[in-house]
Amino acid sequence: MMYKRLGRTEVSIPEIGLGTWNYHGGPIPLRRGLEAGALFIDTAEAYQVEPVIREAMTGMRERLFLATKVSPQNFRRADLHKSVETSLRRLGTDHLDLLQLHRPNPAIPIEETIGAMSELVDVGKTRFIGVCNFSLAELQAAQKALGSRRIVSNQVRYSVIDRTIENGLLSYCQTEGITVIAYSPLARSFDRILDCDPTGVIKDLAARLGKSPAQIVLNWCLCKDGVVIIPKGNSEAHVVDNCGASDWRLSAEQVGLLVSRIQYRHRTAFDAFARRFLTRGPLRVFALKAVKLLPRGVRRRLE
Repeated sequence: MMYKRLGRTEVSIPEIGLGTWNYHGGPIPLRRGLEAGALFIDTAEAYQVEPVIREAMTGMRERLFLATKVSPQNFRRADLHKSVETSLRRLGTDHLDLLQLHRPNPAIPIEETIGAMSELVDVGKTRFIGVCNFSLAELQAAQKALGSRRIVSNQVRYSVIDRTIENGLLSYCQTEGITVIAYSPLARSFDRILDCDPTGVIKDLAARLGKSPAQIVLNWCLCKDGVVIIPKGNSEAHVVDNCGASDWRLSAEQVGLLVSRIQYRHRTAFDAFARRFLTRGPLRVFALKAVKLLPRGVRRRLE
């Protein structure tokens, strides 16, 4: 497993970690991933899988990089402190390696939230501070609130079919030494990526290089400076296959083929609004089912 530097710290982390959003595979696939070198687990209090992670990392805590997220409703100082203590207890550890804000909450001053996180660094409850789903302006505001300490990471959606962060955010993070932790690097399902590959370039490259199609797509992300990925796998086979995307690189020509042939999108502010407020609960289930019935070309533009 190859490692990349975390922000401008002296710490390096595996370039492939274990994502746990909507995870239901139990401790064994996670344990297999750790044994395969993905010694980086990302979770969140909202995922409700902390007890499973605790079991999976038994005896390995000091070897792995552990990251979690605080939910936006807990961004007040007292709530944030309580939230972290609860997560630590559920995870069975006395500290986190990375504490992240799950997404912006404009209803609570960022200065209060960031100040509470900084206090947790002071007392050894977390080593580093990061954010998730922050726009460029939101990231700059958070860094200003943090003062002399550095935000080391911004966890955002990034894949070969969703390149929204290339509209300024990625280059800013690279210039400022902020690690991009890419979630959904295989999209919500791999079929969505194949829908965006009308010429079959992914499978062609996989056959030529002796890699799986998923490994081709994941390695495309890893070719980017300052980007690490946290794909999810609910089975041992998927986790091990994901880990196989490390220790090699696509050539510049191969990266160019993917860039030129894969149909991708840059999400707008309206997309973010729709995903956050219009695709929850029963409405979300209905929307996902409806989209799957559409022609591939139309489906690609909506997902």
